[in-house]
Amino acid sequence: MSRAARALSRAGWPMALLALAACTGGDAPAPGDTGASPRFALAVVGDSDSHSYQDRISFPEGDPARGGAYRAVSFNWYEILARLRADQLDLGEWGVRGTRGRIARALRAVGIPARAPRKQDYDYNFAISGAGCEDLVEGYREVPSLLAMMDADPAPWRHGAVVFRIGVNSFGTQRALEALGADPGDARVNGAIDACVAALGESVARIHARHPDTRVVLVGIFDNTHWAMHFDHAWSPEALANVARGLDRFDDALRAMAASDDRVAFFDDRAWFRAHFGDRDARGQGAYRTLEFVDGTRVENKMGDAPTHTTLADGHAGTLVSGRWAASLLDFIGQQWGLDFRPLGDRELLALVAPTGPAVVSADGREQEGADRPATPPAAR
Repeated sequence: MSRAARALSRAGWPMALLALAACTGGDAPAPGDTGASPRFALAVVGDSDSHSYQDRISFPEGDPARGGAYRAVSFNWYEILARLRADQLDLGEWGVRGTRGRIARALRAVGIPARAPRKQDYDYNFAISGAGCEDLVEGYREVPSLLAMMDADPAPWRHGAVVFRIGVNSFGTQRALEALGADPGDARVNGAIDACVAALGESVARIHARHPDTRVVLVGIFDNTHWAMHFDHAWSPEALANVARGLDRFDDALRAMAASDDRVAFFDDRAWFRAHFGDRDARGQGAYRTLEFVDGTRVENKMGDAPTHTTLADGHAGTLVSGRWAASLLDFIGQQWGLDFRPLGDRELLALVAPTGPAVVSADGREQEGADRPATPPAAR
């Protein structure tokens, strides 16, 4: 695909149709020009856990989602890597991506790859809020859109990776977990798990058929019985054990995919949470630890828009816990494939939640009364 065609796939209406005339002809690089970047390209396919919180198209000003009064300092793991490791990671440029659904369907009908929906995000971020595993290949078509971008400029993907973090909307909902709690062999939920595994397998196969050197990280499913948004639901020890057995079906399948291909790695999200926050006790009650930072800031497994909570008021991960997760993922990728990334430190993360003016949290982790709210930082490179 030429650069013109690539631009067309990103353009909005009516610019998409105006660009049609530019799609003929090629602009392949000169012989010997690989266009290789010294940075490690990192793409993501997934749902709202990875869709940038600072997207002003999907989440316009005045919308209470994604951080409320703390929106300017509410970031997910991908945004944090873009801001703090842009010298080592290539996540694409920040800007408006995609087209509206109707226009995207029309373009696809004439053979033009079209990314949808329209959002403000990094070029290599294909995550869409609300997406399920069915949106990997069909629906939102995240993987075909990813491949169109990779095909247009293959060089970075000879030294890069794609992170898949998806599944919670398909089989990690409260209703699905309650069904697993009653019966870990529940046919409906297990069918959704198997369909998700199949979609991931097809997605990885498609990537490696066209970009055989690209690494893939498969993130395991998070156990939403630990989600602060649903702490009002009572779980018996027996139900929790059943949920764990049910979710093992998904994680074990991803582990097997990783074990069979050294280009694929499995990141255990449930193990990460246990290592950082602990678990429920023998009675099924929450017995979570606090996440402590170098200056004494404490992040608790509670809901609230201040950065000292694991979960924002709308149910998404808070900035500091996202930062620790991003640090762990970066370490994991480096160790898995022998890459030398600088570790993400606590002080970098703490500075990120208060980049200008007085800090929004004090050393003991409490929200400061009357603290000035930092302005939204500029988009990373």
